[in-house]
Amino acid sequence: MSITPELKAQLMKEYATKEGDTGSPEVQVAILTSRISTLTEHFKTHKKDNHGRRGLLKMVALRRKLLDYTKAKDDARYQDLIKRLGIRR
Repeated sequence: MSITPELKAQLMKEYATKEGDTGSPEVQVAILTSRISTLTEHFKTHKKDNHGRRGLLKMVALRRKLLDYTKAKDDARYQDLIKRLGIRR
């Protein structure tokens, strides 16, 4: 249900704002989006996994907070990020 270290490294490299960037909101949102999509696929077959669903809801809330933070700091970065990730708002 988690993402592989290779995928995580690829996402960090793709969304990093500078070399060695692992904690910017862009990187965190990209990793959370990948984990959310993986869990969403999991719930299509495991409909009664309520414990996992709680974790999914926490991830969605954290991603929303990070996106709100990014929008408050720099709207252009926010617009670019949601367009690159293909998420709506």
